Amino acid sequence: MMAQLGGVNRNLALEAVRATEAAAIASSSVMGRGDEELADRSAAEALRTALNGMYIDGRVVIGEGDEDHTSVLFTGEKVGTGEGAKIDFALEPLECITSAAKGGPNALSIVAMAGRGQLFQAPPVYMNKIAVGGGLPDGIIDLDATPEENLRAIADAKGCEVSDLVVCVLERPRHEAIISSIRETGARIKLIPDGDVSAVIATSQQQSGIDVYIGIGGALEGVLGAVALKCIGGQFQGRLVFRSPEERKIAHDMDIEDLDRKYALDDLVKGNVMFAATGVTDGALLRGVQRVGSYAQTHSLVMNSQSGTVRFVEAHHDLDRAGILEL
Repeated sequence: MMAQLGGVNRNLALEAVRATEAAAIASSSVMGRGDEELADRSAAEALRTALNGMYIDGRVVIGEGDEDHTSVLFTGEKVGTGEGAKIDFALEPLECITSAAKGGPNALSIVAMAGRGQLFQAPPVYMNKIAVGGGLPDGIIDLDATPEENLRAIADAKGCEVSDLVVCVLERPRHEAIISSIRETGARIKLIPDGDVSAVIATSQQQSGIDVYIGIGGALEGVLGAVALKCIGGQFQGRLVFRSPEERKIAHDMDIEDLDRKYALDDLVKGNVMFAATGVTDGALLRGVQRVGSYAQTHSLVMNSQSGTVRFVEAHHDLDRAGILEL
């Protein structure tokens, strides 16, 4: 009998990687053209085609938007053959869209999957987040604490000085106060243009040099980051951020009653989950798609929470035989 992960068959991990590989290859074919919409659509269409080939009864719980705003991988869309395990997906066909359109770093295609009802269905709003890797005492971080309090607690737990810590933050005007507060503590900062899923994962990788991620980004990316940490180890807290009454109404309509709730990792991700990502362009986490003639080489990451296994997968693709269309 095949082992199950709360409804997710372990063999589906390979299928998920194949799906992110297809999305990454499709998006890489238009890398650097300066067309963000084309880059994202290329990835989304390839990802949907791959997911629809999977023997599952799947649905997208966090996707490219609602059905009124997108026709590809919208939230609520059914994917798969309609038979087999009931699987929920949170996905981002192309993280770092602007970077991919410009030929910049860190673009990824990402899929997270779990049994039915095990992923938090985040509304399309921002989320205030803080994340650290594994091996630290439970409750070491608190979204309601100041940066100084969080960094002091992390430093004490690691047996180092606050000045030894590296904090990753998205470089955005909205983070000016956070960045100033972190600098006042003496901690070092790594500012990134985008790609906070990769940044959350980096907190769990010693070689990354990143100790903690702090800041406001997309709620979708928050759930994806939480899935990754559920697999690889770490702690995460998030709180939804609303910029307008309309966004608050969207959350209400999704049956989110406490709009100020502070979500821990296990609130966002229940049960056993899997995470897969493939690099579109070179980044700190994964290498991008390398193309030579009709061949492509991909570099992917796949993780599952039940075993804690983390695999890096290098694959070589004959694009003519794979039937992957050039745009």
